Amino acid sequence: MARSKNTQFAVAVHVLTYLAGDTGEHPVSSEELSASTNVNPVYVRRVLGPLREAGLVRSRPGVHGGWELAANAHNIPLATVWRLLQGTDPVLGLHGPDPSCAVGRGVQESLTALDHAVAGAVATELERFTVHDVLAGKVAESVTSGQ
Repeated sequence: MARSKNTQFAVAVHVLTYLAGDTGEHPVSSEELSASTNVNPVYVRRVLGPLREAGLVRSRPGVHGGWELAANAHNIPLATVWRLLQGTDPVLGLHGPDPSCAVGRGVQESLTALDHAVAGAVATELERFTVHDVLAGKVAESVTSGQ
């Protein structure tokens, strides 16, 4: 199976779900989150940055510091996470054709329109689910059953 080069959304959902399920009294370290997601702690922190700025997570410095969920998992739609990390980046991986090529300009215009439609469809589908739904296993159940 081909893997996406941009794993930020998947790592963010994993980390948010991990934090939502954590019942400990201490913040979770980047190293612990890194081990769970199987990515570098620096990458985990890079993904968590926009989530912190949006008020979804908070970090505590120090020896016993780490990350905590700052919002209720029931109130974090996956679409919000997607938008925070995707921003205006193309979903389809558009290229930059030679501007003097009439075919390239037409293809680029068409693909850009398709990209906006695909991004909207992704956000619409993700709006149906929250971080809590992922934690509870409701996403896989719902998608598999076609609901």
